[in-house]
Amino acid sequence: MPPLPPPSPARRLALYALVVCVLAVAAAVMSFVRGSWLGIVWVLLAGLSSNMAWYYLKRGKLARRDSVTG
Repeated sequence: MPPLPPPSPARRLALYALVVCVLAVAAAVMSFVRGSWLGIVWVLLAGLSSNMAWYYLKRGKLARRDSVTG
């Protein structure tokens, strides 16, 4: 079985952004459960990191496609 190629920087950044998104959603839920309106900030951070994850996934896919086609 051939070894897997190393992950691209865009893919790694997408993974980090996804982790931040999940943690921000968890923090938002905990804030709202405790009755704090600070959860709104966590929701905004989750939206931003979600968009970053999609951007870096798309960027990595396009870079991979361009490297294959030449």
